Amino acid sequence: MRQLTLLLFLCACASTTASEPRASTGATAPASAGATATLQPRSDSTVSGTATFRQAEGGVAAHVEVHGAQPGEHGVHVHEKGDCSDPKAQSAGGHFNPNAGAHHGGPQTDVRHGGDLGNMTVDASGNRTLDVTVKDLSLTGANGIVGRAVVVHEKADDLKSDPAGNSGGRFACGAIEAAAGR
Repeated sequence: MRQLTLLLFLCACASTTASEPRASTGATAPASAGATATLQPRSDSTVSGTATFRQAEGGVAAHVEVHGAQPGEHGVHVHEKGDCSDPKAQSAGGHFNPNAGAHHGGPQTDVRHGGDLGNMTVDASGNRTLDVTVKDLSLTGANGIVGRAVVVHEKADDLKSDPAGNSGGRFACGAIEAAAGR
């Protein structure tokens, strides 16, 4: 299963389909350096999907796919704890913020929570892909995302309000795990 997820990740990275926000991903890291999460519905939603991460020049490249979401904008964040056991994903804690004292923002904000991945605009069929590279994050270590959770929220992130951008309920959650090496 992990090899299939990794294969899907590699195919997705090779895709030239544009999605928002699109940023340079830099050099490709070895496949064993990746991480994955399976997004499961929370808060009585139908949102599911996958997230894959890989080390990129200056940060982490994230690829998040969702299905079954309401059309419109939804905030996407990395949260402190890799625990999605609560029905409303409250067990995932707050936004991952390795930048001590940083306020909430978006991926293009200079100083912000490391876990702020921005927004994805879901289409009428309930699907969307978000590709973004977030500087100052890593897969492991002090700024590492492995062992944390990725959360898709009910509403758009306003990219400024502390602590969570007024993005509402947690509609999907997945623990981020290191991908199996080949």
